[in-house]
Formats: sequence, C-alpha cells, structure tokens
Amino acid sequence: MSRDINKIRNIGIIAHIDAGKTTTTERILFYAGVTHRMGNVDDGNTVTDFDPEEAARGITIYSAAISCHWQDCNINIIDTPGHVDFTAEVERSLRVLDGGVVIFSAVEGVEAQSETVWRQADKYHVPRICFINKMDRIGAGFERVLNQMQERLQAQPVPLQIPIGEGPITNPDGFRGIIDLIGRQALYFDRESQGRNITSAEIPPELKDEADYYRAKLLETIAILDDDIFAIYDETGDIPIPDIHRLLRLGTLTGQFQPLFCGSSLDYTGVQPVLDGVIHYLPSPLDVPPVTGKNPNPKKDAVEVRKPSTSEPVCGLLFKVQVDEHSELCFVRIYSGILKSRSRLLNPRTGAKEMITQLWKVQADSREQLEEATAGDIVGVIGPKDSVTGDTLCDPNQAILLESITFPETVISMAIEPDSSADRKKLEETLRLLGKQDPTFRAKISEETGQTIISGMGELHLEIISHRMQRDFGLKMKVHKPRVTYRETIKKAIERENTFERQAGAAPLFATIKLRVEPHTGEQPIVIENKLKPGTLPAELVPILMQALSDESKAGGLLGFPLMNVKISVLDAGYREKETNEIAIRAVATMALRDCLETAGVVLLEPIMKIEVVTPNDFLGNVTADLNSRRASIMNTGMRGNLIVIEAEAALSQMFGYSTQVRSLSQGRASYSMEPFSFAEAPREVVEAMFG
Repeated sequence: MSRDINKIRNIGIIAHIDAGKTTTTERILFYAGVTHRMGNVDDGNTVTDFDPEEAARGITIYSAAISCHWQDCNINIIDTPGHVDFTAEVERSLRVLDGGVVIFSAVEGVEAQSETVWRQADKYHVPRICFINKMDRIGAGFERVLNQMQERLQAQPVPLQIPIGEGPITNPDGFRGIIDLIGRQALYFDRESQGRNITSAEIPPELKDEADYYRAKLLETIAILDDDIFAIYDETGDIPIPDIHRLLRLGTLTGQFQPLFCGSSLDYTGVQPVLDGVIHYLPSPLDVPPVTGKNPNPKKDAVEVRKPSTSEPVCGLLFKVQVDEHSELCFVRIYSGILKSRSRLLNPRTGAKEMITQLWKVQADSREQLEEATAGDIVGVIGPKDSVTGDTLCDPNQAILLESITFPETVISMAIEPDSSADRKKLEETLRLLGKQDPTFRAKISEETGQTIISGMGELHLEIISHRMQRDFGLKMKVHKPRVTYRETIKKAIERENTFERQAGAAPLFATIKLRVEPHTGEQPIVIENKLKPGTLPAELVPILMQALSDESKAGGLLGFPLMNVKISVLDAGYREKETNEIAIRAVATMALRDCLETAGVVLLEPIMKIEVVTPNDFLGNVTADLNSRRASIMNTGMRGNLIVIEAEAALSQMFGYSTQVRSLSQGRASYSMEPFSFAEAPREVVEAMFG
C-alpha cells in the first residue's frame, strides 16, 4: 500500500437506487486496470455486487470496498447501496470516507434517496463531486438536473463539463460527447475501445456560446476565493489552468461548491474525467481535520487528537463487520499510526484488548494479505471477538475513544421459527452474527409466543436477511408476515421518589431513588443522566444504578414496545450500610422507572414513512385516491420532465403491499420510493385494535 498519505483518496460512490453507481464503479476499475473485462449489472457479473442476492436482484445491498491506482494515487472506493432499506451501509461508509462521488440520473434527476444520501454527506462534512449519468437516455436533461440540485439539495454545483447533445445517439441531437470547460475542448469517447480512446476536438460552433457562458460562471465562482487571482481575472477575463484546479480543490474541500461532471457510464462516456476529478479535487487524509475523540480515562483531559501520520499512536474505527459461518472480517479505517499484523489493540468501549491476527487488503470478494497498514488506509482485519460497528481500536498505552456511528431505529418486524428444536441453537448463533454485521437489524424472543422476532428497516431488508439465513447459514425455518414495530413515549414530565424495603431471609434490603422522567428529542432514543451529588451513594453502586436504569428502559414501556424520546435523570438516592447492595439498587431502579411511566402516561407511536411516487399524468387520479385510502398526507406534487412526482407521508402499517398495488394502478409505469421519516402518535382506532 502507498506510504505517501497525500496520494491516498478514500471515496464513496453514493446515489439513489438505479442511478448507475455500480456501473460507474465497474468502468472505473476497468480504466484503472484492476479488471480486464467490464461487468454489467444486468448480467449479474459486476465486481462489487458479488453477493448472490445482489446479482439476482441487480441492486447493491452491501457496501463493497475495492482499491485502484490512477495518476500515481491509490483510490479506496466504497460502492454503497441506493435502496433506503440499506441506508446503514451508506451511513457507516460516509463516517469513514474523506470524499464522495454523488451520481444523479439525467432522466430521474434528484430523487428521494438522493436527498437522503446528500443529507448524510452534509452530516459528516464530506466534500463531494457530482456526476450526471445516463445522458444517453430518452428524457435526459442536464440543465433540469442542475436546477434540481440547487433547489432540492441547496447544493452549489459548478459545471466543469456540459454535454454535446442529450438522449440516444440514434437521435440527430443525441448525446455524443462532452465539452471540457477548463480546457475549452470537445471530448469524444470511442465505443469500439469501450471508451479507452478519447479524441479531443474544437467545440462545435453551435455550442460555443453555451460553453462560454458556463465557463464564465465557473471562473466567477472560483475567482472570489483568491484576491490575487481575482485581480488577474478582472484584468484578463481568464485564469491560468493550474490556478483553476487549485481553487476548485479549495472550494470543494471547504464545502463551498461541488464540481459537476456529466456522461454515460453504460455508454463508456465521461468516466475518466470523474477519476481525474477525484484526484484533483477530493481530499487526501491530510486534507481533512485530525480526528478527535475522548480519553476513556476520566482522570485525564477529555479531548484526544490524532493526526493522519505514521508517527502518531495507532488508532482506527471499525465501521463494518462481514460475517459468514466460518469467519468475521472487520473493516477498519486507520486514522493514525501503523497497524501491524499479530498486534494487540485496545477497544476503549469494552476496556478489552483485541488481537489483530491477520490484515487484508480487500478487493470486493477477493483478498490480499498484508503485514502492516498505515494512516489513511482502509483494511480488513481478522481477530477481534467482541468489537462491533462503531468501535474504536487503538494503542493500549495511548487510548482514544472516537465518536461512534448512530443508526436509525427499526420500523418493521416479523416472526421466524426454526423447523426443529435442533435448529434453535444454530438460529441463536446466526442471529448473533447477523446482528454484528448489520446495526439496523434486531432480534429478540417474544415472551408471549416464544417466537423469535427480527426487526429491520423495510420489507426488502427483512426478506433479504431471511433468505441469507436459509442460503448462507443453512437454516430451515418458517417465516411469518412482516408487521410494524411500534414505539412508546411519555405524555408529560414527572418526578417520583420510590423506596424499596424488603426482608430477604435474615438480611434486610433497602434503597431509595428519586427520578425525573421527561419527553426528549435527540439522536439517542433514551438519555439517562446522573445528577447525584458526590457521595450520595457509595461509588461502586452508582454504575450499577445507571446500568439497571439502562437495562430497564431497553426492556420496553408499559405497552410492551421499546421506549423512545425519553430522558431519565437520577436526582437523588438513599442507602443504608449493609442493607443497600446490587439487588436492592436494581430492584428500586425497576420499581421507580415503572412508577414514573405509569404516572406520566405513555403514548403509542407508529412509524411514519416519507413516500415519493413518480407517475405519468394518466394515472395520477388512481395513485392519489389509493394514497388517500391509506391515510396518507400528500405534501407536494410537481413535475419531473413529463412525469408527475407526488410527495406524501403515511403510516407504515398502511403501506404493506404498496409495491404491487402501485404497479397495478399504473399498468406498471409508476415507480416509488419510501423511507422512514418520523414517529407519530398512533390514532385511537389503531390502539383500540391492538389492545381493545
């Protein structure tokens, strides 16, 4: 692996489903010399969609890591899913990447999941370049997508290219090539050589005015970033090409704008300039701020900093666990230091040391063993036993705890049962492994029915997980219909004091606690705060109390569903020597929290989905009538080319089977996407139907 950190690019390919992420990745690998034959999504033979489920469905489900070289740089690429059910794969990838390539379809433009991934990239301050793909399709519109990016994403795209024509090449005005605005030339990509051979020529006369207009806008945008360059531009009307690249890089890294490219990956047009853009404009690990974290030792300063240097103590973030029946491969982004094979690292969350038995450079489904890896690298690690997604691995003598990764709450569940009691133990182990791999997957045993309940982000998510359990882990099981995962919250703030006093044999037990429970909003569904004055309880009992409250809050509310949007504060506590122990503390915590919930009153919450339906005008009435019958609130309608876009919100419980219904209503011509949006109080009829 490259030891020059400045020559490393860690990037993600992100977009809405079917915008062309995987096809673009295939072209990048071909032009960079990693592969000698291009795979195609339709043929199920792409490098990064190597899972059988991905190949069969023609979609990306798991983020795949692969490396290539371009212009003396080592590019680590993560091809991420576009389907909302697998948004966790995008979330954890963006957490560890330095830059992104965001792909938009020239036909569909900015779609629902485009907005989601853009917000995720904003959240992690990921600099990005953009690529308008599928310029060769019927209905392609470069300027329309450019305007949508500005309006719907509040983005600041700066075109570095404009297309020569739009639509199929068979049309007189079809897409034939691109105009490079910086070099003031037309570029044509030879189909016979699969785009390898590129010819430059004069800009077609009919496009010269348009090219001059966009180039002037480009220069105006970057000139204001440098006073000396602005003076040159003001005097000459132009900027030297090296300074154009330098200022584009500066503006991209600071998030002021996003360089915009265009082309058609399937038609071999425009991919190499995107690779050039990755090198020119996206950051190396040296261009992003040093990573910061907490010192897990409470006696030391709270903030620790690690620079992307091999001379710093080793530190990395485990962002993905890939499991099968035989092994667990952990993906780690190394932020500082040198990670060596057969070394021991500390997991500051657990306080345990983890053995790094093997290091691997991962190329999708193939691997190359390494002896060491350095700051800036993304590697596969075998060895850690108790580490999970979001954990830090660091030098045991210089510990740092990096910020973990937060994931959305699950919204859908279904029951599964092993075919025989002999399969039950195997099922438990399989669920444990899948839970390590996928942070948005949950499994628990129903106390009422004894069935195993698995929860996830959508119908497709659970369908694929159940298929995988049967295919990869050889489980025979019954699968029941999916159902909604409800939540509970409280109606009002309440303070209660409770005392636990009981005779246990000859030994009396005693503990008191005063809690405040109140509604709360934030990333964490439940927040527990210790507001005890020092010395209120013996030091060894405080963590037991906090853990007891945590355990009890996760056990669910009064209706049997997980709690959310609740803050629990420990205001006061009382104890007696020899009478207050772990048993008494746990008992009073359970009693007090239950009492607070009963006094405050609980509310049933149901998951609300954000829906986007794209339909021809002929079927608008059918689609809107069906949405209204599902208790949907239509928030907005608009045009996308000659199609109508309906934006709506509806309870997930009303949206089962919608995929089949919307196709039926539109003769197969409407499409839709749906993503978790929020939780809202369930209507009275839903509560009555569930509880009578």
